[in-house]
Amino acid sequence: MTPSHFWNRLYFTVWPPHLGLRNHWHRWKDRWRFWGEYRQYCDLAADGELPAPEFFYPCLDDATDTTPVDPSYYYQDAWAFEKIVQARPSRHVDVGSHHKFVSLLSKVVPTTMVDLRPLPVVLDTLTFKEGSILALPYADGSQPSVSSLCVVEHIGLGRYGDPLDPDGTAKAVEELKRVVQPGGDLYLSVPVDDVNRIYFNAHRAFCEAFLEQLFAPFEIVERRYIFGDAFTDVLKPGFGTGCYQLRRPQNA
Repeated sequence: MTPSHFWNRLYFTVWPPHLGLRNHWHRWKDRWRFWGEYRQYCDLAADGELPAPEFFYPCLDDATDTTPVDPSYYYQDAWAFEKIVQARPSRHVDVGSHHKFVSLLSKVVPTTMVDLRPLPVVLDTLTFKEGSILALPYADGSQPSVSSLCVVEHIGLGRYGDPLDPDGTAKAVEELKRVVQPGGDLYLSVPVDDVNRIYFNAHRAFCEAFLEQLFAPFEIVERRYIFGDAFTDVLKPGFGTGCYQLRRPQNA
């Protein structure tokens, strides 16, 4: 590493460019802790085992009082995983959910992942198909088990490179319903709120009455909710996440 590279790395440690001025001053204690612990480590280390400055890799956000958790993904992924494993479908299709959820599920249930963006890694238990939630590569009523967690609320807002479409969520739900076989299950999670709202361009949120109309004629087998750090059976006022197990009627 050249001297200029070293000083650039040092400058980044002291003044990371992604932090604004207010956050920069607020975070000085983290930088002092880094340098203080570096000096302490050097005092403890034997000769020849000192950490080389050219390999500094400052991690300033990890010394937290609790384990950082996104409650929505924590609860919804565990909920859907348990439900699908208990159902033991012959095969399962996931559309756009978090790759960690899909990879673990593939270890216990034959799973295909469909996503608009290609998956750059390979797992021997997971089949990947590049495709759109608006045009799934499956025949009508062909899949016994389908999931799409925290996906449909994004469709049509352009956040992930998809075309803009005010009706994107409704179209995505209809397409998911199309491929579920009679008697099959569809696992969805979606933001819920007191009224339908658009948080452009992150996501939409929906009142449950609207979702019930959107899900029809599928039966709601189970509904759970995430509000803050709580996973509950009770729909509460305000913004949260709804987790829904839907089942296609035999005659639909």
